[in-house]
Amino acid sequence: MTSLADALDRVNRTVGGVVCWCALAMMLLQFIVVLLRYVFGVSSIALDESVLYLHSTLFMLGAGYTLLMNGHVRVDIFYAKASRRRQSAIDLFGHLTLLLPSMIVLIYWTWPSVRNSWAILEGPISVGGIPASFLLKSLIPAFCVLLIVQSVSGLLRDIARLRENA
Repeated sequence: MTSLADALDRVNRTVGGVVCWCALAMMLLQFIVVLLRYVFGVSSIALDESVLYLHSTLFMLGAGYTLLMNGHVRVDIFYAKASRRRQSAIDLFGHLTLLLPSMIVLIYWTWPSVRNSWAILEGPISVGGIPASFLLKSLIPAFCVLLIVQSVSGLLRDIARLRENA
């Protein structure tokens, strides 16, 4: 069970390792946008949208990695003081009743929009912008899949922990 969880973790470790570079690229690009605008008086909608695309990519594709690193916001009223077994039971409940169902619903309801966007190769958000809104919309199902992968990994680890302490 844990070897499968490790394999699933590697997916989000790999994606997280690649996506973290979006933060640096976004910062540099934003610096260039500000420099061009306020020093040289030049503006570009495509450059502005590039920052938006990088920001979206960073957060949507980095969500699974954040879950892997236990970096999501958590209400620790009961969780922090709970035993390891109880924490696993709480996590199991969260994965099965909250995270997995919400990701499945999100994929279900957004997939037609993503599919249609790809069918017409949907153009820019703004006139003069990046002609690839279909790529931006594709981040939604990718976000869901990466969170599902990490949730399944968490489920496997929680089940293994509960079995150990049974």
